[in-house]
Amino acid sequence: MRTRTTTAGIVAALALALTACSGSGSTPADKGTSPEPSLSAQDWDKAREAAGIPPKPTAEVRKAYLDALTAIHPEIIKPGKEDQAVSRGLNQCSSIKGKGSDDRAQLAQQALERFTITTRLPEIATPDTGERLVDVVHKHLCPDF
Repeated sequence: MRTRTTTAGIVAALALALTACSGSGSTPADKGTSPEPSLSAQDWDKAREAAGIPPKPTAEVRKAYLDALTAIHPEIIKPGKEDQAVSRGLNQCSSIKGKGSDDRAQLAQQALERFTITTRLPEIATPDTGERLVDVVHKHLCPDF
């Protein structure tokens, strides 16, 4: 019974808050403010470079990269999440650039965590799998690092 009372109270509070917010119907443009400017493609590329993240791969490189991840294990890429796998690889490039090959074991562990292998696929969360991930990322997404 207590859960019902608490839930009802929360619903009532949300309803009041939403009613109070929707009264004027004005938008930021109506109030003389403008939306935040977005970064230009050139500024975005500069920011990525400063962070040690290479540019997005071409379609051909992307396919080769995704195929290489699938060859390690077919479940590394979540269904419908190819963009996420590319993003995680690009972020791993930043770690590769920062560490070089100085601490390969740490890079391998980072890759396992970054690609959520340690939580989703613990049966393959081995140093060998981590090193293979690092090699695939390095070869396809950031060979110049």
